[in-house]
Amino acid sequence: MFWYAVLAILAALLLISVALPVPRRVWALFITTSKYFWLWVGDAIGLRRAIFNVSGRGDTYTRLTRPALFRMWCEDMGPTFIKFGQIIASSAGMFPDAYVKEFQKVLDRVKPFPFEDVRRTLDEELGAERAAHLIEVDPKPLASASIAQVHTAKLRDGTLVVIKCQRPGIIVRCMADMKLMRGLAKIVASFKKNAELANPVGVIDDFTQTLSEELDFRKEAANLDRFNEIMRELGHQHIRAPVPHNEYVTRKVLVMERFSGLRVDKFEEIKARGIDGEGKLVDGLRAWFQCVVFYGFFHGDVHAGNLMLLDDETIGFLDFGIVGRFDDKARYLVTDYMIAFASGNYKRLAEIIVEMAGAPKDLDMDGFVQDLGDTYRPLLTLSFGQVNYAEFLPGIQRTATRHRMMMPNEFILITKQLLYFDRYAKSLAPKLNVFTDPRLVLGMMQDIQKARMQADAKRQP
Repeated sequence: MFWYAVLAILAALLLISVALPVPRRVWALFITTSKYFWLWVGDAIGLRRAIFNVSGRGDTYTRLTRPALFRMWCEDMGPTFIKFGQIIASSAGMFPDAYVKEFQKVLDRVKPFPFEDVRRTLDEELGAERAAHLIEVDPKPLASASIAQVHTAKLRDGTLVVIKCQRPGIIVRCMADMKLMRGLAKIVASFKKNAELANPVGVIDDFTQTLSEELDFRKEAANLDRFNEIMRELGHQHIRAPVPHNEYVTRKVLVMERFSGLRVDKFEEIKARGIDGEGKLVDGLRAWFQCVVFYGFFHGDVHAGNLMLLDDETIGFLDFGIVGRFDDKARYLVTDYMIAFASGNYKRLAEIIVEMAGAPKDLDMDGFVQDLGDTYRPLLTLSFGQVNYAEFLPGIQRTATRHRMMMPNEFILITKQLLYFDRYAKSLAPKLNVFTDPRLVLGMMQDIQKARMQADAKRQP
């Protein structure tokens, strides 16, 4: 009787663990990790090669690398981990190059969910009456991402729109996965040397906050409206974001203006159309920087898919699920950082980093300044072809680790966006250096001076 009771308790615990979101994801983690561990073992001892050869398949055997195994593991673990993989793919320099290249495969290979689920979500979120205002919804997705997919459609008055629709059940899944990731980050922080400097728990917490905002499309719609408002206030009539149709916006549905144009990385098409790529980049970067300086608000993910040269000769910023926000103190320090960087003043750069992040008691300030110069100088002195972008952000992290410093997240985020712009310039405007170009640097100085004067005027009684 005793053993029956024990078995019943164990069965009940098993059912509960499968029913609850977080324990269920722990089971998924255990099963998926076991699968890829044994796949790695089989590959290492030659068993996978032998099975491959015996099967008689015509494909060429390829040994599984660690980046490939990790990418496959993320794909099996689902949307949250794919999203993390996409961050790796778009963060050349922050992660090893082999992993960045491998995770490029998940940028456009996310499996779409059925159109029936899109229709169901629209009816549930908008109500049948409002959902009926969306006509000619294309069943084939325009894009399929880890947390949502996009379909083209029209409003009844003929307005061309796109519908961003959230994956079914993604919110519960992501929240459970975030708790799981945080637990794994704590384990890494406990065992890995200098892990506190890389701050894996902080990385996951930032990822959780960012993902939580991305999962609420009402916030993205507000970000779109805010960006367009800022562009109007700055007088940039030729720079804009899609206008959301707020009567069709909920947490899981976002209906917005449809843009038509070229992604900024369609270099040959841009050249063929005779578009002034260099001028567009200068305008886009200046507007982006002014958002930082005057408002502490800016697009936080300006990779190629989120920046377009539109058919009406305007510049379009897309996907405002990730935005950066700085308070006044951080805004001042970040702008000082950019001036110090652009002018090669590495002593001032070190002082700003210490002011923001603090410093260990035994910091060798002269050595820190020297190492910062060695890390940052290539972007100011070498040609585009000579700069190894994949080594730049790891170089910053190595410098920080060497001096037991924790680099402020604000600096990493800002530098990452500047590197995006600089990579576009490498192909669209090879003679342009966004870190030294007088139009940008002098404009940046003027903007900062104006922002400081405005702030001083507000503080005066």
